[in-house]
Amino acid sequence: MTLAVPTFTEPPMAQHRYWYWRGWRIRYLVMPARSPQVELPPLLLLHGFGASLAQWRDNLPELAQNRTVYALDLLGFGDSQKAATIFNTDLWSAQVQAFWQAWIGQPVALVGHSLGALVALHTAVKTPEMVERLVLLTLPAAREELLSGWIEAVSRGAERLFSTPLLIRPIFQIFRRPGVIRGALRGIYQERDRVDEALVQQFVQPTADRGAARTLCYLVRSRTEIQFTPETKQLVPQLTMPTLLLWGEADRVIPLAWGRQLAPLNSQVTLQVIPNLGHCAYDEDPALINRLILAWLTASPTSPATAVDHPD
Repeated sequence: MTLAVPTFTEPPMAQHRYWYWRGWRIRYLVMPARSPQVELPPLLLLHGFGASLAQWRDNLPELAQNRTVYALDLLGFGDSQKAATIFNTDLWSAQVQAFWQAWIGQPVALVGHSLGALVALHTAVKTPEMVERLVLLTLPAAREELLSGWIEAVSRGAERLFSTPLLIRPIFQIFRRPGVIRGALRGIYQERDRVDEALVQQFVQPTADRGAARTLCYLVRSRTEIQFTPETKQLVPQLTMPTLLLWGEADRVIPLAWGRQLAPLNSQVTLQVIPNLGHCAYDEDPALINRLILAWLTASPTSPATAVDHPD
């Protein structure tokens, strides 16, 4: 069924829809191509941690010029249900695969940002027949790749203590305030003019959903589990399709140095560095990111490079 409950200004022709998966409500968006080219695979977009399909606000119209674009709210985020469950990349990957089977049914170009990139990577390795090409806008590490030994064990234990509802719920009430969210986003964005009221509301609105605070407790607890995600450096070498790894040179959340470690692990991976942009490059300069993605999707898949710096 189609419901008009957008949390941002809908691009023309975009359709918000809801689908039930394992009994949970999932929101997704479909934007038909304006000038369809049947030989081009559809795009499926996956958002980052704490965000939603609304993060693609200025990417959708251009990306849908010649191909249908789908965008999905991962379970627990956006206008998808705030579930009381253990979250991990296996769960989100299963959601993406089930969505693809139900509504698309042909190979896609899969695009993910941050957490969405990790889910996209996991999905492409588990279900390679689903993904024709892969675009990753930054790519997180598993916690085991950041910390090791007793430091990792102490950190995990501290986070588990922190994830109790008695602590999370009061903190949730503070951090859901528009002023706090605005300040956090300005600390992440290089282009601070892009942190407008519409962007702030993208993050504020889901916090009013029933069960949002409880879901945050589950998310925090889930991230302390070893099985939250496989190690990124184990997944990247398993990719079998051409993969574009886009990285903002000024990313403060996931530094470029990590991307430079990942790209050489697989000859299918092309690292493209974007000068002067940060963690949310797709929204800081959407016209540039749209152009880079579309150019790469239509380029020959032969002879991928392992590192490409975007020219000034």
